[in-house]
Amino acid sequence: MVWYKPSTWAQPEERTLTGDNNGAYLLADFGHGGGAFETANVSQARALSLSYVFAATRVIAGTISTLPLKGFRDLGDSREPMGTLPRLFEDLRNSGQLRPWLHRFFVSLALRGNAYGLIIARDGLGYPTAIDWLDPSAVTINDAIPGRPDYVYRGRVLARENVLHVPWFALPGQEVGLSPIAAFAQTLGVGLHAQSYASDWFASGGFPPGTFQNTEKQIVSAEEAQVLKGRLVQSIRSRQPLVYGRDWKYDAISVAPGEAQFLETVKATATQVANIYGIPPEEIGGETGSSMTYATVELNQIKLAGALRPWMVTFEEAFFALLPQRQYVRFNADALVRTDLRTRWETNKIRVELGVANLDEIRAQEDQPPLPNGQGKEYKPKSTTASAPELEQNDPAPVVNLNRMGYGR
Repeated sequence: MVWYKPSTWAQPEERTLTGDNNGAYLLADFGHGGGAFETANVSQARALSLSYVFAATRVIAGTISTLPLKGFRDLGDSREPMGTLPRLFEDLRNSGQLRPWLHRFFVSLALRGNAYGLIIARDGLGYPTAIDWLDPSAVTINDAIPGRPDYVYRGRVLARENVLHVPWFALPGQEVGLSPIAAFAQTLGVGLHAQSYASDWFASGGFPPGTFQNTEKQIVSAEEAQVLKGRLVQSIRSRQPLVYGRDWKYDAISVAPGEAQFLETVKATATQVANIYGIPPEEIGGETGSSMTYATVELNQIKLAGALRPWMVTFEEAFFALLPQRQYVRFNADALVRTDLRTRWETNKIRVELGVANLDEIRAQEDQPPLPNGQGKEYKPKSTTASAPELEQNDPAPVVNLNRMGYGR
């Protein structure tokens, strides 16, 4: 692709874009390159050494990869749940590799802005049955033909039909998604410098706990100073009061203004990183910047589920065209919200009454076996005005029998 610097419109500059350097080009083109926070110095390894970047990546990849993944078949006006996942995902689950496989995808997307999958196996109809995620830092793209880029992995040109490319945040006219690390190198650079400052500060001993000033003498001998300093150190270690003469004044030091500003910088960086990834700042040590607070853990979980939704949908849509017979997969985001026992059972009771779930599905959520003779497979919508004895008689599942547990009173 040909890029033009704003200051030299007449002279084109050839650049090869990758998922690792396109953010750096944007920063340089808009006058943000160089300086104290050189873009090239913020590598993936350095970015991950910043706890907020690691925490944000952990929240995204770690949370989504542990959610239940369900398979469905699109029937036009409705959808049909599948008994098993599509083969691509079912094979991974059977081998115990589904969670690590999902985790690698979201780590690649969060750190590099792109995920590149190499299709290594297909079924008899040509649908993929195995995909390996490639190291995105080793992938380069030659997009000489618009819409048909060539992918090169460690010097080897890959067949376009065997590559699944999922960008995170792509600009119009670009195949490659922005790399968060490169695009926000200056923000991460501030955090890295603050982290280095803290390390150097503690390595050098920090600041003294207090100062002594002689109110009578302009110059104090080294011997007198050494004696009084020794008394102070001994008093601090023994947690005993310090006794000194009337001509000495002791001032304790709390947090110096420079260190206070440093702490604010650390918290601000955490908030900025959370904003970059679109997750709640409090998840990684930042501040929301709003007076609104959530009183319950459940509401906080709902907030996190909403923040992770764009990441989940990006994955789900990327595989829709690769699966056979209009199959697709979807994460069960409801699993993020963990309610108390009574709320969960009351919700299950309503689901059964409305015919949204059958008894066997409810029992499976509670790790209970299905009812015998297929009794729990039928969907039986009931009137919400039905009496408690009627519901108890018709629903033999102990999971939704709230009256016996004392919850229906």
